[in-house]
Amino acid sequence: MRTLAVAFVAFALLTACSSGDEPSKAPSSSAPTQPKPAPSSNAAAASLDPCKLLPAEAVSKALFLDNLKAVPGPAQDTTANGGKARSCEYQHDGKAAGALAVTRYEGKQGKPAEMVASIKKAKPGAKDVPGFPDGAVYYVDGQKTATLASAELVGGTPVLINYTGPAKMTPEQLAPLVKQALAAG
Repeated sequence: MRTLAVAFVAFALLTACSSGDEPSKAPSSSAPTQPKPAPSSNAAAASLDPCKLLPAEAVSKALFLDNLKAVPGPAQDTTANGGKARSCEYQHDGKAAGALAVTRYEGKQGKPAEMVASIKKAKPGAKDVPGFPDGAVYYVDGQKTATLASAELVGGTPVLINYTGPAKMTPEQLAPLVKQALAAG
C-alpha cells in the first residue's frame, strides 16, 4: 500500500500540472537584479520538507488515529516539466494512512490558480474546494484514493501541495491538512 500511495502521488503530481511546463521568459533587462534574490528564492523552495510542513500529530488529529508516524518518501524529480517532488508518508501500525507531496517547479513561471485549474481539467469528477486563496481541487481516482491539491508561489517559485489519502476522506477532512502545509511553507 505504501508503494502504491507513493506511486500515485508521484503520478498525480507529474501529470496534473501542464501549466508549469513552459520555461521562464524573463526580460534580459531584469537579469542584473535577479542574482541576489535567486539564491534566497531557491533556498525557500528547497526548504519545503513535507514532513516539517505537516507533522504527524496534525494528520493524527484529522484522521482520529493515535501514533501516526511520518516517514520521508522518495524524491520524484521529472526533467520533462522541471518538477522536483518530495513527499512525506504517514503510517499507522505500518500501514499507509496517506501522503503529503510538495512539488517545486524551479525556473518556471506559473500562477497557482492556473496550476489548480490544470489539475481540475485533467481529473474527471474533480471539484473546487472553497477557502483557498488560489483555489484547490478535490478528486477521487480510480485506485480509490482521495486527493486535495492547491498551489502557491514560494520565493517566486510555483509549488504544488497535495494530500492523498483513503477515498473515504472528504474535502472537509483534507482541507485543514493542505491549509496547514501551505501556511507552513
